[in-house]
Amino acid sequence: MIDVATFPEFYIQLLDDDIVSLTALTLIVNPECRDRWVNVAIIQLTLSLYLMTQCQLKLRHSVTSLIQTLDYIKVARRRYSVDRTLDRLTLKLSKSKIAAHLRMILDN
Repeated sequence: MIDVATFPEFYIQLLDDDIVSLTALTLIVNPECRDRWVNVAIIQLTLSLYLMTQCQLKLRHSVTSLIQTLDYIKVARRRYSVDRTLDRLTLKLSKSKIAAHLRMILDN
């Protein structure tokens, strides 16, 4: 799978605020993350799932579509090792955004 760098300054401007925040928090909590490429990169699949989630929420996709995306996230989370911190955090963020949206729909 292809990694997308999040650390170099010229990439950070192209990324979403949430991804930049996750990267920054990861580096604040553990500055040694800078030493390993795996800690400052996101696998393309993770970034695609995050962007798909964002698009679905903004375009008000159906509940069925959002649940399917949750399934994709669940499968992706099982594929990554524990040391893929940024990937796991990004997938967790995507899952949380969908869950919050579904709760909002159910409350109305």
